[in-house]
Amino acid sequence: NQKKAFETPVYPKSDEQAERIKKVMSKSFLFNTLDRENYSVILQAFQEKTIPSGNRIIQEGDDGDCMFLIESGSFECKKIIGGEEKVVKMCGQGDVFGELALLYSQPRAASVEATEDSLVWQLDRETFTNIVRDASSKRRETFMEVLHSVPLLKSLDSYDLMQLADCLKPHSFQKGDRIINQGEVGETFYMVDDGELEALKSVDGAAEEVVLSYKKGGYFGELSLIKDAPRAASVVATTDGQLLTVDRRSFKNILGKLERDMAEFAKQYD
Repeated sequence: NQKKAFETPVYPKSDEQAERIKKVMSKSFLFNTLDRENYSVILQAFQEKTIPSGNRIIQEGDDGDCMFLIESGSFECKKIIGGEEKVVKMCGQGDVFGELALLYSQPRAASVEATEDSLVWQLDRETFTNIVRDASSKRRETFMEVLHSVPLLKSLDSYDLMQLADCLKPHSFQKGDRIINQGEVGETFYMVDDGELEALKSVDGAAEEVVLSYKKGGYFGELSLIKDAPRAASVVATTDGQLLTVDRRSFKNILGKLERDMAEFAKQYD
């Protein structure tokens, strides 16, 4: 018996709808590694869904049969912790949810509930598995290895780490590159994947002095995000290498629980 060839569903869309989906897809790592043909196939396979406020679209522990891309609206992700259901993350425009159960063939890791009337694009399990999963899994596995090497993140559970891995963006640098400048507004958190860097600080206009050094597993840029303050120091590369970056919103959503630990470490800048 021959295995029946997989056929993706097709939901016809206007040019305006297609452009809306592309705009949302561009914000998610899951679709950035797809070639042009598969990107087009996925685009046609998305189905538009309107979710009323208060509707629970995913239940923790259930099997996953689809994932969602948010075009508008907001959702709470809730997990049962210590016998009580607690909000662990907020999702909004451009975010993806429901993909973890499909990536790892595991039960739903959290419940998801709309906090306002929302519009999402739904992608079925078969299409996701056949086209998206392989490329995104390899990317995530690579980044998970890096995250496990960062001491600060040891207290995060696997769900948080997987969510964080999805938010990471690689940033290559060369020796002498200035990554951040003292006094600038900070919008990004950095983790060192490879290479070495130094933090330089100037006091009262004096010449910069080295106050910290970073290597693989190190991180910087958290202080201005925690305190909503300008960058406390500049960071310059002393070798070639690569950073993994997290934007302000993802930092607050996923790493907010680590702010106390980060604040203790940040005293080294003082």
